[in-house]
Amino acid sequence: MEESNNYGHQHPLLLILNQDQMIYNQSGVTDCSRCGEKVSTPCLCYAEHCGFYLHKVCAGVPLELNHPFHLNHPLLLMQNAPYSSGGYICNFCGKGGYDFVYHCSCNFDFHIKCALFTFNIAENNLKELEHVPLQHPLISTENGDEKLKDAAKCFGCWEPLAKYTHFSPDCGFNSHEKCAKLPFKLNHVCHRKHPLVLQFNSQWLSCKICGETNREAIGFVYGCSPCKFVVHIECASQSPLQVIKSTNHEHPFTLFLRQVPFTCDACGFEGNHVVYTCGTCNIIIHKNCISLPRIIKSKWHDHRLLHTYFHHIEDFGVLNCMICHDEVDTEYGSYYCSKCNVIFHVHCVTEDKRSYAVVSLENENEIPYESSITVLESNDAGEATKIKHFKHIHNLMLSPFVGRYENGCDGCLLPISGPFYSCSFCDFFLHKACAELPKMKDVWHHLCQEPLVLISDKAFECLECLNLYNAFAYECSGCETKICLQCVIALTPGARTFLKHEHPLFYYRKHKGKCNACGNTTRSAFWCKDCNFVLHVECFSLPITAHH
Repeated sequence: MEESNNYGHQHPLLLILNQDQMIYNQSGVTDCSRCGEKVSTPCLCYAEHCGFYLHKVCAGVPLELNHPFHLNHPLLLMQNAPYSSGGYICNFCGKGGYDFVYHCSCNFDFHIKCALFTFNIAENNLKELEHVPLQHPLISTENGDEKLKDAAKCFGCWEPLAKYTHFSPDCGFNSHEKCAKLPFKLNHVCHRKHPLVLQFNSQWLSCKICGETNREAIGFVYGCSPCKFVVHIECASQSPLQVIKSTNHEHPFTLFLRQVPFTCDACGFEGNHVVYTCGTCNIIIHKNCISLPRIIKSKWHDHRLLHTYFHHIEDFGVLNCMICHDEVDTEYGSYYCSKCNVIFHVHCVTEDKRSYAVVSLENENEIPYESSITVLESNDAGEATKIKHFKHIHNLMLSPFVGRYENGCDGCLLPISGPFYSCSFCDFFLHKACAELPKMKDVWHHLCQEPLVLISDKAFECLECLNLYNAFAYECSGCETKICLQCVIALTPGARTFLKHEHPLFYYRKHKGKCNACGNTTRSAFWCKDCNFVLHVECFSLPITAHH
């Protein structure tokens, strides 16, 4: 046992080499005052038991660390993270802490041991890692450690730890052995100007091969800092002759490693680097677009949507996307409905993963939601003239809209303004559009997985417009929230007419402007591009006349 300097502590510290000499506090557990982990010998402590302990490794760490994986700024050792809470999240292992931290001016924070661990990897000091136990992937599988298999990932390649031999996660490192032996520099055909250097993806740049960005933590990438060019570890190791089969295309795609600008034939978005090509069909696409589903069921539309690479213009009456209302270039891929002849941009309809479900090829035949009406009589044009609605006891007859009607629709409560069904026994009226709504419906602005069910026997507050109603509504069986028919119909994709405006209005999820009715600023609204006419959803649903 020898005396050492105090390492910034008010008392002199003693170096303890023997576990028997270790002095435990009353709880039986002693933590290192720098890294926060349990202390074992060799360590340093004060002989009068003030509670200050240091691992020998933690005592010897530099106050400033010039890390080979992060050459832009030094990492500074700080007693507390420079945040109001004093806590931080380590960008390596993802765990929090309130102890000493290596902090970078880029607002990245690292545990002491995580910073030293990666420093030893960068310097190829693998002998410094001999004390860290390795776990074989079969051990985790045999023990049934599903949590490790599914949740814990290597902070180098971000693949599951249990996939390869790895350093024990109990030590807080969470790294595969293979990632600790990666070459520091790499010459890659995708970037011939400079060699790529193993580094932290501190700016969260997207990979130039797969186009993805992992924001869970920094992770390792091969990058060129002057060119802001990065590729994932696994992408850098791919063969230039890589061939990938697609579930959405009859031919396989071949990797083409050249830095060339292109427009993806699957989604219509631009790309700047690596492309995948089908020589048979002469198409080029992003890597991620290889896995685009062929058929999806989207909450934006009542029918299933099919992905295709090319369309003939004459197939469609309107070429505008049903979500963003901008024109869809039919020379590139899109999703479309063959029943309704409507079309969607790929990115618009797949942007929110919760808003659609992939339809397997085995379930390709569509089973529509059950209709709310039973047709009893039809005219020569095939239009239902006499129906039975499941929410009304009497039969309803189709009536043309002529003149002015005092009664409103019993479904949406709006004034009668078009063809409607009426009951000859009681004052019951339904717009033709309200009567034809299905018993169950997918609604894009409600993200529960189950479809909504049509109800009519409850007083409720609408989730969208917050008004109170006692009429038809769609109810979610999961969260039991209700949406009135006015909002369901108004927010269904497509053009909407407004009696006080000459052009059709389209609903935009993201639109900043001032409502022409109330003057308040909008975040989403009905908008006319031709003359910049804007209405809130609530203002759009206001009746044309009202009793005061």
